[in-house]
Amino acid sequence: QVATFRPDFRATRLRGVGDLLANVGTGRELVLDARAAGRFTGATPEPRAGMRSGHIPGSANVPYTDLLHADGTFRTAAELRDRFAAAGVDGSRPLITSCGSGVTACILTLGLLLAGLPEAAVYDGSWTEWGGRADTPVETA
Repeated sequence: QVATFRPDFRATRLRGVGDLLANVGTGRELVLDARAAGRFTGATPEPRAGMRSGHIPGSANVPYTDLLHADGTFRTAAELRDRFAAAGVDGSRPLITSCGSGVTACILTLGLLLAGLPEAAVYDGSWTEWGGRADTPVETA
């Protein structure tokens, strides 16, 4: 089926490093990290040379692969809701998605939409920015 894509830029759906630094202090928004568990905990080294390992303090891990079937299609809405609930998504806080470079965070954002959950903002700098700076706090384990 042919369709026309019409972009709808909404700046309120993006977050920058300053927003995330402020959020570490307030915990107002729940950050969902789409990277594999080993990268999130710091047990697996980052693929980028010199990059710190770990995650943004207070964030939760939802590996993007957990939202998909082996053929790359999304799981059912109920299965998606279960996976997000296990990460602490309960509707009480706005959501931010993050990953390694801002791309797979969008899979989490779409998964939330497909699950009927609140729309998330995307931290497009993601771990490449956060883990590459010396002035950002990092948690491991």
